This record gives sequence, structure tokens and C-alpha cells, in this order.
Amino acid sequence: MKNNRRDFIKKSTILGVAGATIPAIGFANKKEPKTDRPKVLFFDVNETLLDLTAMKDSVAKALNGRNDLLPLWFTTMLQYSLVSTVANQYNDFAIIGAAALQMVAANNGIKLSHEEAKKSIVDPIRSLPAHPEVASSLQRLKDAGYTLVSFTNSSNKGVETQFKNAGLTKYFHQRLSIEDMGKFKPHVDTYNWAARKMNIKPEECLLVAAHGWDISGALWAGWRGAFISRSGAQQYPLSPTPEINEQNLKLVADRLISLT
Repeated sequence: MKNNRRDFIKKSTILGVAGATIPAIGFANKKEPKTDRPKVLFFDVNETLLDLTAMKDSVAKALNGRNDLLPLWFTTMLQYSLVSTVANQYNDFAIIGAAALQMVAANNGIKLSHEEAKKSIVDPIRSLPAHPEVASSLQRLKDAGYTLVSFTNSSNKGVETQFKNAGLTKYFHQRLSIEDMGKFKPHVDTYNWAARKMNIKPEECLLVAAHGWDISGALWAGWRGAFISRSGAQQYPLSPTPEINEQNLKLVADRLISLT
């Protein structure tokens, strides 16, 4: 009996069944921190660079003041952007957002037309301010020799207007919108496309984002990542761990500038 037990434990260890050989979630994907600089820094826009408070207030107003429905609205918008992607369909992200808002409203007994839903999203999102530390941090990164590229699910016209109104246009070498390839992040094709557009390899790209799903998509595509843990933002425990995790862009910039 003792010999049988020893044989079972030995076989289990070899197969990775014994508890000691199974890595815990959140630690298995950790890598040694990189010390070399990526060739290009890609930046998500909404929430990462721009403060969404005004848009959230507008959406909550359309939902009869139901602030508790805001997370549901955002996840519904993201869900149907991915539904569109896997079905080879494309609509402007704001249009999908308006449709998602109608769905959430209908499920909660709130009457909302498409035009009303669209107006509550499109108007405020185009005039969002940057988070307080963003402009100075982008300037520091640019002065340090980095190439800065915005990379967003929003339309070309939308992000052009956003950057103009927020005063961020001058910091970026290029703006990339998934509108030009018809799929939404975090589909792996979007990150591959962005790397090709900049004529670099995936491992030479680093995404700065405040969304766990976006960082996960980039890391799975072979990119590097810097996560900004703004209020309510969480990383996905089943994805690789980004090399940088800070509370704001200033602290991310400090880390990036220190790389050699």
C-alpha cells in the first residue's frame, strides 16, 4: 500500500497534478522586468488619457440618474463591439455605445430613442479633458526620445476632435484608429495591424492603457504593457502580468524614462 501511494505521488508530480507543481493564478505569468526601451509607445485614449467623468454624467442622466447602471452600459458596449468583430461587422464605437445604452435602458424600464442615446455619448465624449498629469507626462516621454502613438477603438474623426479639444495633438507622432481595419481591440489582429503600421515587431511595442482587457489583448499579441490602475480598473488575473503597473501616467512615465 505504501509503495502504491509513493508511485501515485511520483506520477502526479510528473504530470503536474501535485499541488506543489501547479503555479498559482497571478504568479504563473510573471516575467523578469525588462530594462530595455520599447521602440514605440502606444496609448489607449478614453480613460487612459481622457477623463470620462463628463460622459458618465451624461449617460447616467439619460438613464434617469441611475449611476449604478454605468458599469453595465460599458460592459454591454464592449460586449457588442466584440460581437460585431467576430461576426465581421463594423459600426462606429459611439454608435455601438448608443445601441448598448438603449438596451440597458429598455431592460430597466427607461424609454430612450437612438438619437437621445447617441447625443448623450457623442457630444460629451468629444470634449473630454485630459487627466491632470497627462500633458506633462506625454511631454516628458517625448523629450526622452520616445515615439508616441495613440491607438483607440474610437473613430479617426472622433479622436482627432478629442485631441484637439483636450490639447493633446502635439504630443503624438501618429494616431491609429481601428476604424481603418474594421475590428475592435482586444482582437489580436488589431495589435498585429498597429505593429505593422509602425513597421516594428510586436515585442518592440508597448501599450499604455487603463483597461485590463486592452492590456491582456496586447500581451497575448506579444506586446509589452503598462497598466494604469485608475479608479475601478482591474487587470485580468488569467492574462500575463504587464511589466509596469502604476496609478497614473506620471508614475508610468517615470518608469519608462528610467529604461535604457
